[in-house]
Amino acid sequence: MFAITGITGKVGGETARRLLDAKQQVRAVVRDLNKGASWAERGCEIAVADMSDAESLARAFMGAEGVFVLLPPNFNPTHGFPEVRAMVSALRCALLQAKPDRVVALSTIGAQATQPNLLTQLGIMERGFETLPMPIAFLRAAWFMENSILDLASARDSGTINSFLQPLEKPVPMVATEDIGRVAAELLQQVWTGRRVVELEGPRRVTPMELGATFSKVLGRPVNEKAIPRSSWEKLFRSHGMTNPEPRMRMLDGFNEGWIEFESGEAGSLKGAIELETVLRFLVQQESK
Repeated sequence: MFAITGITGKVGGETARRLLDAKQQVRAVVRDLNKGASWAERGCEIAVADMSDAESLARAFMGAEGVFVLLPPNFNPTHGFPEVRAMVSALRCALLQAKPDRVVALSTIGAQATQPNLLTQLGIMERGFETLPMPIAFLRAAWFMENSILDLASARDSGTINSFLQPLEKPVPMVATEDIGRVAAELLQQVWTGRRVVELEGPRRVTPMELGATFSKVLGRPVNEKAIPRSSWEKLFRSHGMTNPEPRMRMLDGFNEGWIEFESGEAGSLKGAIELETVLRFLVQQESK
């Protein structure tokens, strides 16, 4: 049996679906019992746990062959990242108590970067988990293609996408959440010893200009990318309600300057199968329903 956190999201949900397709037993770990209803209908066990509560997490993980750990995203963390540190501490205690055969944790490209940024949160997770006694795999995923949902309305309505990724001609490592869930499910069913790092991106890297061109193809209208000046980011992010925009800004700097990259480089990363156009077409179809 496999315990899956984050099952109500895209990656956790795809991981669970792949396991169910493989005739594996799945335990859905949710914060709210009602959110597990659809998974119970699919035949999953349901466990209610809070990601900062070691006791409830230990109960949710008990008896599991493998545990998939997915931290809830926090785009506006407090200075010093106390929120993620509390979750990592609770998860570590729970895993030590439950003693699953193996753990797969969703991490990120650039988790090993030494410069503080938004992705540092997952670097904290890796350092907190790497001394666990059971086999653990860190699945370091590239920029989610599904992040493009934030650009859909602007692309459709005005034919413009405001890009923080720049220069516009610089290829960016991206990956579809379907590929992430597939690889996570495969890892959970494998056997290994010690610590593994699996770095995953899509079939090829995509420039912001190509993102605009692909939106243009999917929407049937011209779509252009517009680079947003770095000097305006802080004011813009604060206007959106962020109280600590520095980590997000430094993450974007990392992609733009190249110091957020896979530890093994582009040549050493595992390549997914889902193309950007496939993801954008799905997003557009979902939006129109």
